[in-house]
Amino acid sequence: MYARLLPTPSQSVFLFGPRGTGKSTWLRHRFPTALTYDLLDTGEALRLTKDPQALYRELAGLPSGSWAVIDEVQKVPALLDEVHRLIESHQLRFLLSGSSARKLRRGGTNLLAGRAITTAMFPLVSSELSFKIDMSRTLIHGTLPMAVSGDDPEGYLRTYAETYLDQEIRAEALTRNLGAFTRFLEVAARQNGQITNAAGIARDAGVSRHTVQNHFEILVDTLLGFWLPAWKLKSTTKQVQHSKFFFFDCGVARALTGRLPYPPTPEEMGPLLETFILHELRSYLSYTGRNYALHFWRTYDGTEVDVLCETATGFVAVEIKTSARWEKRFNRGLHRIREELGAGNTTSYGVYLGERPALWDDIHVLPVLDFLKRLWDGQVLR
Repeated sequence: MYARLLPTPSQSVFLFGPRGTGKSTWLRHRFPTALTYDLLDTGEALRLTKDPQALYRELAGLPSGSWAVIDEVQKVPALLDEVHRLIESHQLRFLLSGSSARKLRRGGTNLLAGRAITTAMFPLVSSELSFKIDMSRTLIHGTLPMAVSGDDPEGYLRTYAETYLDQEIRAEALTRNLGAFTRFLEVAARQNGQITNAAGIARDAGVSRHTVQNHFEILVDTLLGFWLPAWKLKSTTKQVQHSKFFFFDCGVARALTGRLPYPPTPEEMGPLLETFILHELRSYLSYTGRNYALHFWRTYDGTEVDVLCETATGFVAVEIKTSARWEKRFNRGLHRIREELGAGNTTSYGVYLGERPALWDDIHVLPVLDFLKRLWDGQVLR
């Protein structure tokens, strides 16, 4: 088992994360003596659906401060009323894990009124892998634990995509037309990391634009992806304001496109590397408790910065390239954003697949692993 960076909580917590990130394994390792309810067990889920108060009867005798685990809690949302009672009346602590927040957020569910903090688990990050990463393999297969350590990562990822459709979409009845959703999913995965064109996706998937918007909401709620919004500067510069959509893992994105058997094309490589770097940045911000938002920036004349983050000490701008050589033209967006935000207020990084760090004027150009080491050492997003 990998040593995960997710901090051990001291109070009740909602632990959300996509399937396969290792939530159940982490819970068993960190809380081996906690009484556990596994709602992936259909019989257990049915039993508690019929009688949610059984949870109260079975846990009310535990000593104050005891821990209990409810895995895949979104399958029986009514249990949260009993959890609330047990926290209030018996001072029990709960680990409530789930791979989807949709039913909890949309069904008027009791979310415990702040009595449980919300945290996230991500696929493995470079620090958890001791920075021993084969970048070509990582961009193809991603960093889900079974894709990293398993003997057949492609088979695992194909199964992952099928399981997502079966257990998250069909089982939870999130859409009435699974075929249309499957078509949408492939088209959306092929546009991973691009500025989202809902009308184009609707045309290619054979669904309405409204349906595309609803399907993206499903992807976000089931933690399969996230929006990277455009940064809106208060200036006269005309900027692109549509968001980009990224899937949470390179390997899953490739599996959903159906291109796992083939080597990535040059057109795929850029979004895949951006997906990986964003995964590391999001994981770092979550695990360290820094609530900074990530954006991209792009003007209508094509000047772009891949990632822009406002921290407590200023702005951090990151340009990501799959090239093995850093070229002067890559600096255009980084120089432009410094002009907009103020040179003394912005730290700029170029991240690429080359081997040597360099300093181009005011830009720190770093190989991917050098950048990630600085990130996890706390030198990038302070």
